[in-house]
Amino acid sequence: MSGWDDFYPLPMLPSWVPGAAAGIFSLHLIQKLLFPYFWADLRYLLKVLVYGLRVEMYRLQGRIVTVLDKFVKLAEKQPHKPFLIYEGKVHTYWDVDRRSNRVAQVFLHHGALKKGDTVALLMGNEPDFIHVWFGLAKLGCVVAFLNFNVRSRSLLHCVSSCGPKILVVGADLLGTLEEILPNLQKDVSVWIMTKDSTFPSVHTLLDKIEAASEDPVPVNRRSANNLKSSVLYIFTSGTTGLPKAAVISHMQVLKGAAGLWAFGATAEDIIYITLPLYHSAASLLGIGGCIELGATCVLKKKFSASQFWSDCKKYNVTVIQYIGELCRYLCSQPVKEGEKNHKVRLAVGNGVRNDVWREFLDRFGAVKICEFYGATEGNICFMNHTGKIGSVGRTNFFYKLFFPFDLIKYDFQKDEPIRNKHGWCEKVKKGEAGLLISKVNAKNPFFGYAGNKRHTEKKLLCEVFNKGDLYFNTGDLMVQDHENFLYFWDRIGDTFRWKGENVATTEVSDIIVMLDFIQEANVYGVSVPDHEGRAGMASLILKQNTSLDLEQMYKQVVTYLPSYACPLFLRVQEKMEMTGTFKQQKFRLVDEGFNPSTITDPLYFLDNSKKAYVLLTEEVHEMILSGKMKL
Repeated sequence: MSGWDDFYPLPMLPSWVPGAAAGIFSLHLIQKLLFPYFWADLRYLLKVLVYGLRVEMYRLQGRIVTVLDKFVKLAEKQPHKPFLIYEGKVHTYWDVDRRSNRVAQVFLHHGALKKGDTVALLMGNEPDFIHVWFGLAKLGCVVAFLNFNVRSRSLLHCVSSCGPKILVVGADLLGTLEEILPNLQKDVSVWIMTKDSTFPSVHTLLDKIEAASEDPVPVNRRSANNLKSSVLYIFTSGTTGLPKAAVISHMQVLKGAAGLWAFGATAEDIIYITLPLYHSAASLLGIGGCIELGATCVLKKKFSASQFWSDCKKYNVTVIQYIGELCRYLCSQPVKEGEKNHKVRLAVGNGVRNDVWREFLDRFGAVKICEFYGATEGNICFMNHTGKIGSVGRTNFFYKLFFPFDLIKYDFQKDEPIRNKHGWCEKVKKGEAGLLISKVNAKNPFFGYAGNKRHTEKKLLCEVFNKGDLYFNTGDLMVQDHENFLYFWDRIGDTFRWKGENVATTEVSDIIVMLDFIQEANVYGVSVPDHEGRAGMASLILKQNTSLDLEQMYKQVVTYLPSYACPLFLRVQEKMEMTGTFKQQKFRLVDEGFNPSTITDPLYFLDNSKKAYVLLTEEVHEMILSGKMKL
């Protein structure tokens, strides 16, 4: 009689195998329960390490490889691949390389520029913005990106603060140039992107570009000796005063350019950029990111909510960039059929509200929202690589080893970090809001602001936890939860965010008090339902025996301020309240908002359809809250 072994000839498993399998399964279960983000964190950390090691290897080999070097290599390797698509026209890597060579040749022969000189660039989104930027970079110049929304006095301040030899102005911004030309420093040479000029002593650029050689300029003009050397100035309002020129090094450009790659974008992706190129998100993350990947970019002159998805379908866009307002604008558009019929798989940006985030996913399909946090001039960055709704990123023990930061207690009344009896700052507990500070060291330097040592020093906190330590003050309040996710909470200081831009309250109040009937102006931001950030509001004290001239007020703010900085609401008070340290009291005013049913002071609203400030009645207030009145 045959035994059972004749039917089951396979050998028996060793006795330890079931135990090992049970152990592995138990570890997997424990990891899922206690460390659910372990593998996602590990993958992200390895990406960061790989990129850092690659840059370090170049340095050890004596090679400094910049983003511009990578672009020139790509122009040789894939010359016919589209780099830019603008208004339907394709600009290949070769095209952009050749035209930027022409720009470099023009300034080499006509501009008398030396390596390290600064050139200010006032242009909108167009291919020639990139051609001029790259052409000047090939000459080793530092390029200062000017915000084209900034006007008059503020724009003059921006130009003077970065000390340019040359100012290049786009053809569609000649009206802005006309405003500042009489008061512009005489040693700044002005070039305009046209073939002829009606301005005295202003050079034309377009005719010279078309006549110039396409030959590359000597490589040694652009070669960098140090990744910490300056390559760009990008303006930020920071937390106080007029815009400041943040110094951007080659190292920061490389880090910014790695963002899309870190989120999983590839060379096959097509990136849609509607944000202004003067903004670091569009220039470093967007254009720099395309170069890092060797991908294609679709550039839009100006964001259009109604054309957004049709453009994405037309150009087979797979990656989009956003700020929180942009997503809200898209969700506010009338619902159409086939809104999920697109190829967009990644949306990279910051500032989107939780409710808008959810609505965006429900309405437009399985797009991975890649939220991140990072100040233009800062030395710390967070990336939400897990897709957790509302979070700007995650941290863990290993991340803090490479990028040390802390959240510290903050006194809102005194507007300064809280220090204990020993003079040290104190960390907040998880779940509590604290001021985000990041350690300044050789690996994570802070480069400061061009031409303003005082503003650079103001952004630094000394003797925070120990004698001699130094931290960068981001000016942002954050919350870290028990799963180590980070959430943006608010900004501190005299600033607020509206329409995706930082608004410096002191800059706005300085413009308002120039009016002869204004004694004092207290500017702050107020929350508006279903809107990102805070809308500008100004509390006004009138001079004795004067009245509020609304026509003059409107003319003043729209002439001298960017549109996003114009106060939407005015409140006329008898007396300005002050804090114990003799600063203007803002907290109560912010809490009270702009409700005419609870505020007895006269209130006014900036009605863009009427191009005037009008009385803020309860009816107008209700129209604003219901969304019928466009802000």
